[in-house]
Amino acid sequence: MDIKILHIDSNHPLLWEQLEQAGFINHADFTSTKQEIEAKIQDYNGIVIRSRFKIDKQFLDKATNLQFIARVGAGLESIDCDYATSKNIALIAAPEGNCNAVGEHTLGMILSLFNKLNIADSEIRCGEWNREKNRGYELDGKTVGVIGYGNMGKAFAKKLRGFDVEVLCYDIKENVGDANARQVSLQELQQKTDVLSLHIPWTPETDKMVNLDFINAFAKDIWIINTSRGKNIITADLVTAMESGKVLGAGLDVLEYEKLSFETLFKDKNTPDAFQYLLDGRKVILTPHIAGWTYESHERLAQVIVDKIKALYGKM
Repeated sequence: MDIKILHIDSNHPLLWEQLEQAGFINHADFTSTKQEIEAKIQDYNGIVIRSRFKIDKQFLDKATNLQFIARVGAGLESIDCDYATSKNIALIAAPEGNCNAVGEHTLGMILSLFNKLNIADSEIRCGEWNREKNRGYELDGKTVGVIGYGNMGKAFAKKLRGFDVEVLCYDIKENVGDANARQVSLQELQQKTDVLSLHIPWTPETDKMVNLDFINAFAKDIWIINTSRGKNIITADLVTAMESGKVLGAGLDVLEYEKLSFETLFKDKNTPDAFQYLLDGRKVILTPHIAGWTYESHERLAQVIVDKIKALYGKM
C-alpha cells in the first residue's frame, strides 16, 4: 500500500530523502493555510509538522485516512493528542533528537549569568573596563535542581558531571533518577536548590506552574533557567521575584508571549511591562527558542523521525 505523507514545515533534507528511499510518497505544502490543508488532508496517511498550526479536533475529523502525525521536535502540545489517539492515529515526536543541544544551551546560560559574560562584553564594547563590578560566581559547590527528568533533564544533568555540584531532580514519574541526579520530592528540591532548571512540557498541570508562591517556596535565593516552554512561568511573577532579590538572575530561551508556532512574539507593538523589565535587565539572558536549534540537532531530529516512521510500518 502506498503511504502518502504531507510535509507542512521544512526540515533537514535527509527526512524527505530517506522516506522516499523507503518507498513513502512525499508531498510538501509550506504555504497553505490551515483551512486549505484541511481541504486535502483526507488524501494523506501521514503528516510531518513542526509547529505551524494546531492540529485540533476539526483538523483530525477531516483527516479521515491519517495514520500518524510526526512532529519534528520534542513536545506534542500543538496536537489534540487524546482525540488523535481515540482515532488510532500514531503520535511521533523526537525528544531524543535535540536533548543534547538543550543540555549544552542550559549550561551555557548558567555559566554566562554566573560570570556576567553578556554584561562585561557589552561594557567593553562601550569602552568600559569594570573588573570588580563584573566579579562572578562559581558553579562548583552549588545545588542544581532539575524539574522534569526526561530526555532534556537527563541530558542537562549529564553536562554537569564535570562540576562539583549536587544535582537533584523532581518528576511526576517515579524512579527516573540516575547516576547524574538524585530524585527527590518537590519540597526537598525547593529546600536545597541554588539553580533551578525547567525541562517540562507545557500541559494543563505545568501551565503557569512557576508563579510567585512557587518561587517563594524555595529556601534560598535562586537562579532560574527555562528552556522548556514559556507559559510554564508567569513572567510578571518572575519579575516581582527578581525585583525583591528572590530570583538572582534568569536565563530564558522561551517566553510566555511566544506564539504557538514559536516563530514570533507579539502581533502588535505593545510590550508588556514585565517583558520590558526582562529586556532592560542586566541579570537576564534571553534567546529566541533556540536551545534545541543547533545544526547537529536539525539533522538528528530528522533522523529520529525517519526511523520512527519506518519502524511504524516495519521498514527498518
